[in-house]
Amino acid sequence: MARWFRSEHMEYVSLIVNEDAANDCLADLGKLSAIQFTDLNPDLTPFQRRYVSYVRRCDELERKLRFFGNECDNFGLNLETAGDIDSFLESNASIIGRSGSALSASGAPSATGGKGASGTQLLESLEVELEGYESQLKEVNAYSEKLTREYNEKVELQEVLEKARRFFMTDAPRLAVSELSSGRSSSKPGALLAGAHDDEARADLDMRFSSITGVVSTEEKVRFERMIFRATRGNCYVRFAPIKQPITDPETGSLIEKCVFIVFFKSLSIETKLKKICDAFFAHRYSLPDMDDAPAVDRMLTENAQELVDSRTVLLKNQDTRFRLCQMLAQHTERWTWIVLREKAVYHTLNMFKADVSGMLRGEGWVISESFEDVRASVNRAHSDMDQNMPSHVDQVAKPWPTPPTHFTTNKFTYGYQEFVNTYGVPRYREANPALFTAATFPFLFGVMYGDIGHGLFLFCAGLWLLWNEEKHEKAKLDEMMGGMHMGRYMIVMMGFFAVYAGLVYNDCFSLGLNLFGTRYSFGSDQPEEGDIAELNGEYGDGDSVYPFGLDPIWHVAQNELLFFNSFKMKLSVIFGILQMFTGTCLKGINAVYFGKRLDFLFEFLPMVAFASSLFVYMVVLIFMKWSINWNSRMLSATCLDPASDGWGSSDYQETVDGQTGVWVDCDGGGDGTCTPWGYVCQGNDDTVDKCPLNFGGSGDGCQPPNLITSLINIALAPGNVDEPMYNGQAGIQNLLLAVAGISVPVLLLAKPYFLSKEQAAHHHSAGDDDDEEEEHGMGEVIIHQAIETIEFVLGMVSNTASYLRLWALSLAHSELATVFWEKAMLSTLNLNWFATFLGYGIFAGTTLGVLLMMDVLECFLHALRLHWVEFQNKFFFADGIRFAPYSFKQLLVDASAS
Repeated sequence: MARWFRSEHMEYVSLIVNEDAANDCLADLGKLSAIQFTDLNPDLTPFQRRYVSYVRRCDELERKLRFFGNECDNFGLNLETAGDIDSFLESNASIIGRSGSALSASGAPSATGGKGASGTQLLESLEVELEGYESQLKEVNAYSEKLTREYNEKVELQEVLEKARRFFMTDAPRLAVSELSSGRSSSKPGALLAGAHDDEARADLDMRFSSITGVVSTEEKVRFERMIFRATRGNCYVRFAPIKQPITDPETGSLIEKCVFIVFFKSLSIETKLKKICDAFFAHRYSLPDMDDAPAVDRMLTENAQELVDSRTVLLKNQDTRFRLCQMLAQHTERWTWIVLREKAVYHTLNMFKADVSGMLRGEGWVISESFEDVRASVNRAHSDMDQNMPSHVDQVAKPWPTPPTHFTTNKFTYGYQEFVNTYGVPRYREANPALFTAATFPFLFGVMYGDIGHGLFLFCAGLWLLWNEEKHEKAKLDEMMGGMHMGRYMIVMMGFFAVYAGLVYNDCFSLGLNLFGTRYSFGSDQPEEGDIAELNGEYGDGDSVYPFGLDPIWHVAQNELLFFNSFKMKLSVIFGILQMFTGTCLKGINAVYFGKRLDFLFEFLPMVAFASSLFVYMVVLIFMKWSINWNSRMLSATCLDPASDGWGSSDYQETVDGQTGVWVDCDGGGDGTCTPWGYVCQGNDDTVDKCPLNFGGSGDGCQPPNLITSLINIALAPGNVDEPMYNGQAGIQNLLLAVAGISVPVLLLAKPYFLSKEQAAHHHSAGDDDDEEEEHGMGEVIIHQAIETIEFVLGMVSNTASYLRLWALSLAHSELATVFWEKAMLSTLNLNWFATFLGYGIFAGTTLGVLLMMDVLECFLHALRLHWVEFQNKFFFADGIRFAPYSFKQLLVDASAS
């Protein structure tokens, strides 16, 4: 955990490699994931880089692989996984050639066992391989499109013939003469389109209507009919008949609903308009024989049906060929993609190198210190494998360095929490890492808000299910939501665990109290009635009177249940909030010591600690003090009792007076006949100050429990005035704390700018006017920044403390919602009948699942997230670090698989 507290040490290094061995060097370094290269050619555009031609070739290979993937998707084929990424990087990834020989990832035949070829040879072998598959696939696709178009024309013609014959036979015999074409060839289906009207009509048919028949998309049917009506001014007659089976679009492969149309008209000008309208709506027109010639129509139907069968047979064979080709490509596409991405990353990185000397390349970048020797060994090994005479060079660059990037070594458990923090902002280099504390406090604060044994158990089991299927999910391609849950699987388990823990503390299970260890209270009768008072079974403070773990279940049936739980949870919220904020303030001091910022430690951290301790940590002390005091005994010591009554001599009185603890003193008589346990004779009009033996001051004199909120407000509004003190000298101590808080604010505001100005004056003692103006401008910014820092801290301590009350509010809302769902959905139906109970349980289960197990989980998650990002981290966290982005094949392939 100490290693996770601060980021890894980084070294800035320079690499000088031989150009011929550069590809192998980068291939080995990509497996290490330990170096982040710096671009040494920032003035060059991407098109002026040394290896831009290789990057373009990789882009072209990626385009071909995307084309293969799209074709596989068209057949519903899933790309077979290339296996585990680590195994792929460690093995010599092979490319299966057309001839069946395997090419290693370095380009050489794997069967030979010889040295790997260069990246250039690898690209060439991939280009030849993929070019052949692409040409083959494009060829069968083009032939498929042609066959589909011909098949569609035959299908449409068959439908047109059948629909037209049915119309002429049933609706309008001898009504129309079809268009006559110049000829139709059965071997050329394209001749079926756009038939021409015969102008040489017989004289006895001059009064008969002409017609145009064809097929149009169903979506365009209404617009098509409206356009015909407007263009012909209603001087035509249109009929439509739907085609039952959808027709495949040859270009997109999608299914389109179409319908047959027939238009009757009596004018050459109308015919011209109708043909233009058909072309505008991409309607296919077909020429038909004379519908009166039944043998000709039947013969045409028979011939077209035979051609339709032949076309379908050829089309199915073509689709089978395409499917088998795509099936083979689906087995290798992802592996080829990984190889191309790896090579492209190598050339992208080589474009950052600088060619200072012919044949040599120089690169610079950040290396994790503990991996420096591994980087040097990888570079030397690559040169030795290439038999290069010129030695390589890997060495550290002398300071000054650029700003080092931030890198944390994480595992499966810590990765989710680190990403949780990085989403808000990356820590500075070697700055205290908030994720270390977030890993413990985030699920804990979530549990405080969501505390319920039953609901938390559901969440805990969901996290265990994610852990059980961890390996399965890592190999699968998950969507965004499931991927996020998989990343935070350990966080979900911890959230469920702490929700169960807090539920045990609250003794809350689906809004019901569990009598696990037996209540420590009892009623006077076996059948208590409303209003009866429960008494402790043992003496106050006795071990037998304390519930072993959590709250006593008796509080769930008490009339003051809500008042008790509100007071308890509100105080817990304040305690947890102040402790977490104070921890954040202490981390600011730890950072100041680590980075050697003396002024920050003396004049920021110390005043902040003084201010927070004098007011807010003191509040926590008062809360624990109030919990630890036996108020029954204190209040009894200021109560007038009749010595002859049953209450006289009670063991509840445990105060120490004159060195005697719990001793009842008999009064000498007089007054109104009553006296206090310590012997004060009551007169009947005594106030608490007279009757209390503690003499702490105020109106309560220490014998009355104070209202803590009023006491804390009076520290600032009424200094020295403590109405209900808890200990002797409380007023003086609170005045001292108020003075400390008051002094710490001006120190925080003014001390650091003052000493910074002194230091700058010492450094610029002999500076000119321009430097003086620049110094004055710089000091102005420092003062403004310090003023903002002071205001933010002082007001933030107040507002952030109030913000932590959301722990109480969310816990209250959760328990009350659970109570409402139980009482209204279950209790109200249990006494009716079985069917009502069945419905009530369904409503109870549905609302519990939807509201409490989904919406409320998200709500508590977001509120806990805000408490860490705002209330905790703003005390010390700058969040402006630079994230370490190593040259890593593994991360590259993980991102590619996720997308």
